[in-house]
Amino acid sequence: METVTLSNGVEMPILGFGVYQVSDLAECERVVSEAIQTGYRLIDTAQAYGNEAAVGQAVKKSGLPREEFFITTKVWITNAGYEKAKASIEESLKLLQTDYIDLLLIHQPFNDYYGTYRAMEEYYKAGKLRAIGVSNFYPDRFIDLAEFSEITPMVNQVETHVFNQQIEPQAIMKEYNTQIESWGPFAEGKNDFFHNPTLKAVGEKYNKSAAQVALRYLIQRGVVVIPKTVNKNRMEQNVDVFDFALTEDDMNEILKLNQKESLFFCHYDPETVKFLTGLAR
Repeated sequence: METVTLSNGVEMPILGFGVYQVSDLAECERVVSEAIQTGYRLIDTAQAYGNEAAVGQAVKKSGLPREEFFITTKVWITNAGYEKAKASIEESLKLLQTDYIDLLLIHQPFNDYYGTYRAMEEYYKAGKLRAIGVSNFYPDRFIDLAEFSEITPMVNQVETHVFNQQIEPQAIMKEYNTQIESWGPFAEGKNDFFHNPTLKAVGEKYNKSAAQVALRYLIQRGVVVIPKTVNKNRMEQNVDVFDFALTEDDMNEILKLNQKESLFFCHYDPETVKFLTGLAR
């Protein structure tokens, strides 16, 4: 598996496995176990997903050394603030059955995320977290946190796919030596993603699917991707993207798909903010 090097020297796989919306614990343990068998080592979960325990169990049952894995989880809005964040980190460590977390992110830029980040910095210094960062931080809040933190976020996980390519935000992250990571690399199938004519046409040249082309495009831009599926055949297809390379012409054609806006929600929209912050009550 190819890796990227974070600002502190930690190696992170460029392709991993996400478990968003796999809420049934038995099902989650099954799919994570199958992902591990397929070769995935980066597993991305979150407190809000309710499946950290299943991820921890699958990793434990794999019989592989803990250091072979790169486990990511995220602090949810309800656990924001210095003291609550610390308690939630301890709970995540317990559920994941691990002495350390490879990457911990602030899930959303709401509530007292400054206090949350201070707690994360403390746990990072103590060796309980190998890397820390944020998720869903738009450039304005990302820059603000980066400028007023002792440790610059090492990762920012944001909605990134061919229809919302995050070109400008990625450039800003690079200024701070922050790694961009994609959630929703398949746009959850929106805009008839898997039948997109551009992606299919490019894929035909390499005998690859639209999904594989989309992943390859992001990987060649240096974006970490965490595609989610509960189907083992698709797990195998999603990881099979390292035996071909897109040409500059291919990349330019796919760049034309960029609509530069979210297909899901916007943190600048008051109603969206009310909805997300309401989840913490």
